[in-house]
Amino acid sequence: MSVSEENANIRDHHRRLLAAKYELRRNLYKALCKDPSLPSDLREENRFKLSKLPRKSAFTRVRNRCIFSGRARAVYETFRMSRIVFRTLASKGMLNGIKKASW
Repeated sequence: MSVSEENANIRDHHRRLLAAKYELRRNLYKALCKDPSLPSDLREENRFKLSKLPRKSAFTRVRNRCIFSGRARAVYETFRMSRIVFRTLASKGMLNGIKKASW
């Protein structure tokens, strides 16, 4: 794993921590913004508070990354590894219970 891929994993981990920290507050502000029964000035105030939260604390910024290579695309969630790493480890027999299909 290169330095940039390692940094990407660290950045993603930091985003996950931020998202977890601000999740409750973000959901509260969103619910208050969308509630039509509340007065518009209260909804606007909560919309402003929502915009003041850190941008990196949103769950849409979190990316599933391979723990071995740092690759962001084609990552199997259950194994937390990319398809390329998965294939090499599976062909070497290093993944328990995984073998190449043949019929």
